[in-house]
Amino acid sequence: MSSINKILVPFDFSEASINALAYVMNFAGPNRVVDIETLYVSVMPITESEEKRLRLDFENVIDSFSAKTKKAPKLAVVTGEVIESILAMQEENEADLIMMGTMGDKVTDEAITNTSKLVLNANCPVVSIPYGCSIKEPKEIALVMGNEEIEDKEVLKTLLDLARTFNSKVHVLTIYKESVYAEESIVDSTENLLEYYLEHFYVEHTFNKNQDVEEGILNYINKKNIDLLAILPRNHARLSSPSEGRLTKLLTLHSEIPVLSLD
Repeated sequence: MSSINKILVPFDFSEASINALAYVMNFAGPNRVVDIETLYVSVMPITESEEKRLRLDFENVIDSFSAKTKKAPKLAVVTGEVIESILAMQEENEADLIMMGTMGDKVTDEAITNTSKLVLNANCPVVSIPYGCSIKEPKEIALVMGNEEIEDKEVLKTLLDLARTFNSKVHVLTIYKESVYAEESIVDSTENLLEYYLEHFYVEHTFNKNQDVEEGILNYINKKNIDLLAILPRNHARLSSPSEGRLTKLLTLHSEIPVLSLD
């Protein structure tokens, strides 16, 4: 039984958000009972007639999709700042997952999109869905792990839930620059952890050397035909020094497949 029963989808009628909603509806599928709540955030107050028009346009978008769901997506319209409004909606409605589209930015390493900002600020799992990605179930998932111990092992339950839902294979990847780990015992404990939390869906742990961690990850995605990339952001770390989230931001910007941020 899946524990992902409620998905929040920020929606602004852009190509990226329409693509993301199509992905989410395929993700939910026709047989699972999943609440899909979409959120339109307006910076300025809108009139009743404008909201009516938004809802009509939204229905037209839903009707244009080939994928159908057991429960039709609902649209909420609010006024406020985009990221704050999304986070408030997620908390208020206790959404299990936020799934948000992004156009990304393949050219620069410094761009900050609403999606990358959301990923860095959210306290729940977030899937960023790049525009143009394939609308398909995540059958091959790659989890990127560093050499740090996972502080909150409960976050792996979301990954296990996805693997169970789609009968996915979970590949684990560690990119290192100099040495893999200082001690063999750390490797052993990590393997035991993965086998315990990811059950039989865990298929392999690959260690690749690359001075550019992001390049190593993206190369692995292409080589293994990965459908979904899962990452463990460290910008909210409590037991160790939190990072600034640079790798998380880069992957959100540059990945051509959906990226699941486990938080």
